[in-house]
Amino acid sequence: MKFFIDTANLDQIREANDLGVLDGVTTNPSLMAKENIRGEENIKKHYVDICNIVKGDVSAEVIATDYEGMIREGKELAALHPQIVVKVPCTKDGIKAIKYFTDNGIRTNCTLVFSVGQALLAAKAGATYVSPFIGRLDDISTDGVELIRKIVDVYNYYEFGTQVLAASIRHTMHIIQCLEAGADVATCPLNAILGLLKHPLTDIGLEKFLADYKKVNG
Repeated sequence: MKFFIDTANLDQIREANDLGVLDGVTTNPSLMAKENIRGEENIKKHYVDICNIVKGDVSAEVIATDYEGMIREGKELAALHPQIVVKVPCTKDGIKAIKYFTDNGIRTNCTLVFSVGQALLAAKAGATYVSPFIGRLDDISTDGVELIRKIVDVYNYYEFGTQVLAASIRHTMHIIQCLEAGADVATCPLNAILGLLKHPLTDIGLEKFLADYKKVNG
């Protein structure tokens, strides 16, 4: 399973990349606003800055909600850097835009997916990635991880090439659950990735090793 970090914070991206396990980055307008990145040109520059840190795919989201606007913005984003994947919402115009981008060699990430039906349409349109938002489903008492499992089953059965990118991951256990459900990618906040390192027996074992070394070597 690939690891993407879900942030627009350059320091966090560098920290995750320095671990040597980072495969890409996902962003959205909310994450850009959180880092106070405003204005079209500043946002575009920020995407390029991210691409210069990581080697993998970087999802850059269109703001337009109409077909023509998505096409215009998507072309501009894709032209910024070869690593850019155009992030498009799962709407009627979004699916049409994904089909256009697919036919013209532009990779896409279909975002805001909450059902198998939406994931099916995204795959048929040729999306590179589909992003089910599991945390937001959990928020309304629906099993987000189970949606990942169902989409993976459908894609495998019908041999779709679209990768399942588990998004809206809230904590480390979500990562493990998505791994077990067969997700191709998990995009996570930095603290969820670092949480994979934590185990009390590791801390206890290291403390004992160091204590034993000190006894012998002073």
